[in-house]
Amino acid sequence: MGSYIAIFAVIWIVALAAGWAVMNAFRSAEADKMKSRLLGTQQRAGKKKKGTKKNPALLERDETTGQLVMRLLRKFRYHDRAQALIEQAGLKWRAARLVHACLALFLLGFLVGWYGFAGQRWTAVPLGLAGAALPILHLLRLRRKRIRKFEEQFPDSLEFVARSMRAGHAFSVSLEMIHREFQEPLAGEFRRTFEEHNLGLPLETALQNLAKRVPSMDVHFFVSAVLLQRRTGGNLAEILDKLASLIRERFKLRGKIRAISAHGRMTGVALTCIPLVVALLMFYVNPDYVRFFFTDPTGQIMAVAAAILQVIGYLIIKKIVTIEV
Repeated sequence: MGSYIAIFAVIWIVALAAGWAVMNAFRSAEADKMKSRLLGTQQRAGKKKKGTKKNPALLERDETTGQLVMRLLRKFRYHDRAQALIEQAGLKWRAARLVHACLALFLLGFLVGWYGFAGQRWTAVPLGLAGAALPILHLLRLRRKRIRKFEEQFPDSLEFVARSMRAGHAFSVSLEMIHREFQEPLAGEFRRTFEEHNLGLPLETALQNLAKRVPSMDVHFFVSAVLLQRRTGGNLAEILDKLASLIRERFKLRGKIRAISAHGRMTGVALTCIPLVVALLMFYVNPDYVRFFFTDPTGQIMAVAAAILQVIGYLIIKKIVTIEV
């Protein structure tokens, strides 16, 4: 079984490398053809009009490797979800790249479990699944960090838009001015919203796309307030000021709740770390006692079960002390 997995891993890596080389060869050939056509067109135009400068421009197509993976993702309706998660994390990845990373780490974890724990080869699948989850967990961490940073800047941006509208600027122009006055990620998201609207997309659709890219309750409140004001009328600047005040009050309440629930979070971390610390101390005090959990099949099962129960207990405590505001 292990030899078949190793052969499959080698074949998969060789196939990816071969596909990448073939696609690059085709791209270079097509780029050379396009370059020659552009140069020929400019030379013919130069004969008609002398003194013009040659400025060849190559058209770059947005193609990536992994077309088979992309078709599979679209078939099972996971492509849009994966791409949305990547955009929310602020990375310039493709869905195929995420799938390749998950597959590569799954094979790596499977081989480590198969050959590293020869006595307990059933651990190969859990280790492979844990390795495949690492890229997704990394994206979720970046997504959470990026949204938190966006929410910290969001009330100031609403007040900036309100002041800009009172000064006589249009709402769309105020969105574009945010790009110059604020930092990422807020500046980039509003810049993208302005460019979508400036290139012909309706403002309602551009704002709805902003709400999809930034899954925050505050952004949904903002989009709903703007769309409602455009349909029913009213003073949008005053609405944005009140919304900014409401968001700040939510931040204050969230901070109080985090301070109250800090004891519960510390308890969860302490209860999770105590078994690890005791295991390390026992490893130095009585190595033979701890070696039982690594050499004996029954001890290995007990160690894996204890680790799973520790993780489940930590998740339960985290769920209890997590209060959404």
